[in-house]
Amino acid sequence: MSAEAWPALPLSSWADTRETLHGYIQVVGKIRLALAPLEREWANVPLYLTARGLTTSAMWSGDRSVQIDFDFNAHTLEIAASDGGRHSIALGEGLSVASFYEQVMSALYVLGVTVRIWPMQVEVPHPVRLDGDQTHRSYDAEAVHRFWQMLTRVAGAFAEHRAAFRGRHTAVSFFWGTLDLGYARFSGRPAEPPPNSDKIYRGAMDAEQIEAGFWAGDERFPEPAFYCFGYPPAGGIEAAMLRPAQAFWSAPHGEFLLRYGDVRSTPSPRATILEFLRSSYDACANAAGWDRTGLEA
Repeated sequence: MSAEAWPALPLSSWADTRETLHGYIQVVGKIRLALAPLEREWANVPLYLTARGLTTSAMWSGDRSVQIDFDFNAHTLEIAASDGGRHSIALGEGLSVASFYEQVMSALYVLGVTVRIWPMQVEVPHPVRLDGDQTHRSYDAEAVHRFWQMLTRVAGAFAEHRAAFRGRHTAVSFFWGTLDLGYARFSGRPAEPPPNSDKIYRGAMDAEQIEAGFWAGDERFPEPAFYCFGYPPAGGIEAAMLRPAQAFWSAPHGEFLLRYGDVRSTPSPRATILEFLRSSYDACANAAGWDRTGLEA
């Protein structure tokens, strides 16, 4: 498959749009957080991929369910309730995060869905209030569609990697706080969260796990990349040999990384992603002494 089938999307080419889209997605993600029952390791938090974008999946408001979907082909937000109520919001240049927030909350009110959210951004370097963000209003539809196509192709490889594990593991999930695709496997043993952890980390890091994912890039690591890490960290893991050869250990990030640009340049990007996912999992699981016979198909 050619590199063009795996779209390039340097952060510099869509930085403003990325910030706007991240704001939109955080609004919807916070609604899911408010309406979905709390689960271990925040399993109630992520969004999920569909054939057209991202979805909250069904959430309950009283005896009714409601679902919110991003459609990155038509560039709309679709809100649907189980009693037949529907509302659509057009996504486009000039729609500020604050205006998006107002439209979404108004639509839910009209549909009879009662929900309150904390409107402050989370897990970003410079958080702002979503309901007051009139600054971020850039929306390059082509860039958003390219981002969506990246996620679609990457998720297929992650789904294949996920299928081989028989222990407790997550779905391939989209985390709206950090704007990344993630998937975690668990050994079945508990773990202590890092000292002085905030609420998010206390809930996420209470079990021994190996997490892999795809990061679209921001100012902290300004390019798309794949990552993998084990928690708790295993000693000597940084010396592990991974495949493909372009994969490396990043000491500042405490995880294995593989640049998306290096993946695009290979004859089979999907096979290259699977190589990275399998070899980084092998390295983490072996270093942590996981019961691989019992956990793997």
